[in-house]
Amino acid sequence: MEHGDGEAVIIGGMVLDIHATPSMLANPGTTTPGKVYYVQGGVARNVAECMSKLGAKPYMISALGFDMAGNLLLNQWKSAGLSIEGILKDKDIETPVVCNIFDVNGEVAAGVASVEAFEKYLTPDWIFRFKNTLLSAPVLMVDANLSHPSLEAACKMAIDMECPVWFEPVSVTKSRRISSIVEYVTFASPNEDELIAMANALSGSDEFHPLKESQKKNISVLSLFQMLKPAIWVLLEKGIKVVLVTFGSNGVFLCNKGWPRQFKMPAEKTNQCGFRGQLFKTVMQKCPPSRYSGFSELDRSSHLFAVHFPSLPASVVRLTGAGDCLVGGTLTSICAGLDIMQSVSVGIAVAKAVVEVEANVPSTFSLSAITDDAKSVYSGAKVLFPQSML
Repeated sequence: MEHGDGEAVIIGGMVLDIHATPSMLANPGTTTPGKVYYVQGGVARNVAECMSKLGAKPYMISALGFDMAGNLLLNQWKSAGLSIEGILKDKDIETPVVCNIFDVNGEVAAGVASVEAFEKYLTPDWIFRFKNTLLSAPVLMVDANLSHPSLEAACKMAIDMECPVWFEPVSVTKSRRISSIVEYVTFASPNEDELIAMANALSGSDEFHPLKESQKKNISVLSLFQMLKPAIWVLLEKGIKVVLVTFGSNGVFLCNKGWPRQFKMPAEKTNQCGFRGQLFKTVMQKCPPSRYSGFSELDRSSHLFAVHFPSLPASVVRLTGAGDCLVGGTLTSICAGLDIMQSVSVGIAVAKAVVEVEANVPSTFSLSAITDDAKSVYSGAKVLFPQSML
């Protein structure tokens, strides 16, 4: 299967997630009744599958073994009608597996990750084989499961092809890998803890600290942003164009220098086939770009521009996968030709649908539900900075 025009390229992890959820408060030293599920996972894989459920055909570059976990993941990918050409398959690879134990509220209480295969087998040589897929790609997303050399190779390849790079930090520890590729990155999507780790790695210090739970209680969104602003500014000063900070039930901060509406894909790099075309048309009607057209005079590099997007109320089953699908929804929308503000609104709507199911990615998405929720997010978005625009 060839890589189509206007389709994103995704490089990173395909993982079998094992989810263990107790049905009562767990006691150490003994087993607890509950449910255990096998779930297809991995940040890059989740993002790509989410995009495929929204009508896209992302090109996946990853690595799997011929073991039980690898066969399960590969068969699911084939059944979704997605290309497996970029997925390295080798008998010596131990397919990455992550086991998460959840508490009764659906939060991860503990976990073990066996994911060494990414760094060993997703090499620059393997990645370079697929350089031509970037010729027509609107964006390359890399997740931080890649080694430093592979991250650098992928990003340089994208820059050579004039393809913007989206960096997904994966975890606090791996998010620090931004330091070797920051000059190539257009978009980054950390949560609060990953943001702090990235800012410390890029500034060569430990001056930034995660907010304590007591600091987050009864705090306004603007105060929260002001506390995180110095760390966000480090990422922007180092060259990242758009920083999307996810903050769980507190929503999302979209930050950049200047006015973000410039971050819209050229028409020739977009794809509006099928579901994506319907998504584009419906979102353009429900979330008209004219709402924010008055800020165009801010399109100067010296300005910090920040927008807060609210989260949506949801009947939470599981919180894993929400951040990945927020990115998947946002990327799908960008690749369909929506601007960054509309795209983030769709991403949050998609994330809401995800937390209400057991899997990391729902089996289907409802166009009307996604676009109605996107409208709620878009209309509730507030410009936080510069404050003169409040």
